Amino acid sequence: MFLNVHSSYSLKYGTIDIKGIVKQARALGIRQLVLTDINNSTGAMEFIRQCEKQKIKVEKSDSDNGNDPYLIKPITGIEFRLNNQLLYIGIAQNKEGMKELNDFLTWHNLNEHSLPLEAPQFENIFVLYPFSKGHQRDLRANEFLAIRQEQLNLLYALPISNLRDKLVIWHPVTISDKYEYRLHEYLRAVSLSTLLTMVSDEDKCSKKEKFISEEELKNQFSEYPFIIENTAKLLNACSMDGYISGGKFSKNKKTYTKTGCKADTVLLKRLAYKGLAYRYGLNNEEARKRVEKELKVIEALDYCAYFLITFDIIRFAIEKCKFYHVGRGSGANSIVAYCLRITDVDPIELDLYFERFLNEKRTSPPDFDIDFSWDERGVIQQYIFNRYPTGHVAFLGTMSTFKDRAIIREIGKVLGLPKGEIDSFTDPTKERENLLNPTYQKLKFVHQLMKDMPNQRSIHAGGILISEEPITYYTALDLPPKGFPTVQWDMYEAEAIGYEKFDILSQRGIGHIREAVKIIKENCGRDVDIHDFPKFKKDPKLNAELREGQPIGCFYIESPAMRQLLKKLTCDDYLTLVAASSIIRPGVASSGMMKTYIQSYHAPEQVKYLHPVMKEQLEETFGVMVYQEDVIKICHHYAGLGLADADILRRAMSGKYRSKLEFDKLVQRFFDHAKRLGRDEETTKEVWRQVSSFAGYSFSKAHSASFAVESYQSLYLKTYYPKEFMVAVLNNYGGFYTRWVYVHELQKTGANVHLPCVNRSDEVVNIKGNDAYLGFIGVQGLENKFIQCIPQERNLNGPFKDLEEFVKRTQITLEQAILLIRLGALRFTGKDKKTLLWEIYTYLGHSQKRLNTAELFNIEHKEYTLPKLENSALEDAYTELELLDFPLNFNMFDFLKTDYRGDVMAADLNNNIGKTVKMVGNYVCEKTVHTIKNTKMWFGTFLDKNGDFFDTTHFPNTTPMYPFKGKGCYLILGKVVEDFGFPSVEVLKFAKLDIQMNPVAAD
Repeated sequence: MFLNVHSSYSLKYGTIDIKGIVKQARALGIRQLVLTDINNSTGAMEFIRQCEKQKIKVEKSDSDNGNDPYLIKPITGIEFRLNNQLLYIGIAQNKEGMKELNDFLTWHNLNEHSLPLEAPQFENIFVLYPFSKGHQRDLRANEFLAIRQEQLNLLYALPISNLRDKLVIWHPVTISDKYEYRLHEYLRAVSLSTLLTMVSDEDKCSKKEKFISEEELKNQFSEYPFIIENTAKLLNACSMDGYISGGKFSKNKKTYTKTGCKADTVLLKRLAYKGLAYRYGLNNEEARKRVEKELKVIEALDYCAYFLITFDIIRFAIEKCKFYHVGRGSGANSIVAYCLRITDVDPIELDLYFERFLNEKRTSPPDFDIDFSWDERGVIQQYIFNRYPTGHVAFLGTMSTFKDRAIIREIGKVLGLPKGEIDSFTDPTKERENLLNPTYQKLKFVHQLMKDMPNQRSIHAGGILISEEPITYYTALDLPPKGFPTVQWDMYEAEAIGYEKFDILSQRGIGHIREAVKIIKENCGRDVDIHDFPKFKKDPKLNAELREGQPIGCFYIESPAMRQLLKKLTCDDYLTLVAASSIIRPGVASSGMMKTYIQSYHAPEQVKYLHPVMKEQLEETFGVMVYQEDVIKICHHYAGLGLADADILRRAMSGKYRSKLEFDKLVQRFFDHAKRLGRDEETTKEVWRQVSSFAGYSFSKAHSASFAVESYQSLYLKTYYPKEFMVAVLNNYGGFYTRWVYVHELQKTGANVHLPCVNRSDEVVNIKGNDAYLGFIGVQGLENKFIQCIPQERNLNGPFKDLEEFVKRTQITLEQAILLIRLGALRFTGKDKKTLLWEIYTYLGHSQKRLNTAELFNIEHKEYTLPKLENSALEDAYTELELLDFPLNFNMFDFLKTDYRGDVMAADLNNNIGKTVKMVGNYVCEKTVHTIKNTKMWFGTFLDKNGDFFDTTHFPNTTPMYPFKGKGCYLILGKVVEDFGFPSVEVLKFAKLDIQMNPVAAD
């Protein structure tokens, strides 16, 4: 009887989630209902699945022989609205009908057309129009009028015989109770960007739009039994059985070749063995056996097409585009992926288990994570969409939810609160006084109701689906700003339906490497084989750089935390870097695992292993289960679990897909198998304790190894071609630090770094020999058209001769010309800035009139003799700070009013362990950390006057609430402490130093 049920996926309208709908309907004995969310089908498959789960539970319990009266038959549809006005409701009769609805909505979304006021002719869909007295439209056989109980009195004035077969019950469901109705009102206000009091009744649901029993609903329509009959007949004519397969199976494209699965298997084998010879040579028996083993599993689990499609993407990137990529994640556990060049991590060298990626007992689909340069990924994405049929490929979506502070702000706005008051409600320092504020209490109540509700659909970072069936069987498609069709649900729903995504991701680190190789060729005339990783990891110079812990600009290892860890480990080899890339992950430090590892690393002889198997399997990591693969190893080698079961247990312990019953069975199997192997019971208990405690924090070794390979590649470029590498880092918008840090690093290489110049600079930084010119792209306020046209015009027609010619050829405006003059970009004229500023007005004047470049005669302007105009280095520095966000030719320390630069420099910290010192540091970055006692502490990074890094720790008992006050130099009083050879300063007192006033402001 319920033909129009909204879930919370009716964004900023419905308030009940899918599980809540099923639970409420079952409690009331409702047998069938239709989920019809507004302009989307996000929840359709989830709704079908939840109803099927209830059926399975009942069958397992054997209640009433599976004939539970409360089982729900799921039916799906879509409610179509235009500008918040209901047009019609489409109800799918079957799977084909759902595809029709999704196709209809998809066409309008992708072509950005408004929905029509009347529904088209559908084949497998019932269409409901809202009943109104004046409805004159002739209805098709599949079209009906939906009438509310309160509208029944209108039927007395109508010829009922004409409508007898067309009327159905309309009792929409949107809310659960009065509290959710209030939440609905807030959601509508947020959606309409208006005050709560301004939301009209037409923009809200009725307070009656909640579930009631079917009996109660039928009683409301008892005077019109034919309406009840029509409704029941419509519902009985619908069936979603086409979606219920009796077991999940992959929805991905099933074949890569046109001739089918057998051909896929043959092709994958041929490519794998060809890659085997490339990676290992012709006589590596161990590698050959492992390839054979993996191919059998891949074929048995029907993953040949998945591997081949990924291979095709990589082949296109390498051969057609000459793009560089990084294959990472658990896919790097596969030797077949390594042979196909999907990944660059040797799983034999690192003892990586294929079962971590793919095994016959894995319930969730695996996927490859493929990184490309940030500015090249779009080409790969477009290739995939062109390569596979329209309607069978789409981006994965995401569902953003209402978050804490955002909710407070949204609620505050719709209540009409002033911005200052809203800001105070989100200020953690005012939490105590807020708790006494009645308005804040009201906000907190709504906050609890709204928290984590779906807010808006968006696009996944890089997931792409390639489907065997048209994707519109399972979802309508959106068209986000990227311009690619996008499904209306997220990765978790995709996985539940049976899709394995192809993750086409991006990162700037690859851009650094790619561009550095190009610049080295241009500036040094040398070809660099950046894939010669075996040589890199053995290079003593690279390993010495690692040990020093100063790899600024190098992917993944440049952050303060990572630099500290490298120093503490005296890291100077690939395997240690792989471990470091794992233990640096969030949560590891708080678990104590990082400290344990560092201690054991420096004193391996003191490590006590519980059992010889533990020593055999964990000696590489000094008894610490750093990697997820370590957890699998111990479950397999100590307890005797199969590798597939070991991976399932590892996933369960990390909180993924945990079923209490199945988990307990696996744990018992761990103990039973260990006992059969003759393991001591007490030892087994301790082994299990360690396994279970480490499992939640350990990280994929294959993932870390992929990162470590890329780190070595960056490190090679920085070590041997530091100037070119730092230019590449700048041109790919840096990394962990702000731009000036990388400019500082470029200067440290010995390069002469110049301010932008209209006759030397390009859009981005360029380098010729030892001279690097900053690009126009970093100039604050410079319009994009001038960033592009200045170098284009110069390259086309030669260097600019003087200011007048520059103005004529570029057609620059007065404002933009002043900006470039102030920065010194026209210094090639030989005139000082203030003279040029005077002259620019003679050319463009106050009206900003442009010079005519098509003049018949070149009329010379009269020359005027100006008085001497004073300029200072400090004034220039302030200008650079304004326009570049950093001073290039002026040290930040030189802004200070004081000449004091500290008693100790960063290089001397090791000689002052335990002493209290005074230092002056130029602020680089900070990190806030919440302590166990729910207080805050901070970690800071600074440069001293010599340009060397040092790090600080700020404890809550010695530090103001918010110690950092932005960029600038700070006076630091603190105690020098040392942790595994790494010195830092525990701050006792801390203050930002005053700077000299800008001479222009002073005037």
